Amino acid sequence: MEDIFVARVMSTTVHTVRSDTLVEDAAGTMLENDIGSVVVTDGDGRLEGILTTTDFVRIVAERKPKDQTPVSQYMSEDVITATAQDGIRDAADAMVEHGFHHLPVVDEDEAVIGMITTSDLASYLSREKAPSPA
Repeated sequence: MEDIFVARVMSTTVHTVRSDTLVEDAAGTMLENDIGSVVVTDGDGRLEGILTTTDFVRIVAERKPKDQTPVSQYMSEDVITATAQDGIRDAADAMVEHGFHHLPVVDEDEAVIGMITTSDLASYLSREKAPSPA
């Protein structure tokens, strides 16, 4: 199979929050948009972190008052990213290696331009590959 660029598969609608956003508000954004993560950006749209559904398991387990807790306390800061020119095989390898389901896509200035997820990869494969014989 030829390697396809991340730009062809990624979602370009990315929901972002700031690091001082309350986790309750971030959770509301995720629920309203039926998404599994929000990307944390600065005022210029540059990546600062990511908050995923897995992080909410920690929030609930630790029972912090969620209405007073900023996203910065739970977001992952050392975020593995992809660029639009990366191959999807490389993106998939990174996701498998690190156990991620979401990989932010950034430009040369680290500004977030998209998101590639395991669902995006599965959707691409289901469209491109003929089903196995029954």
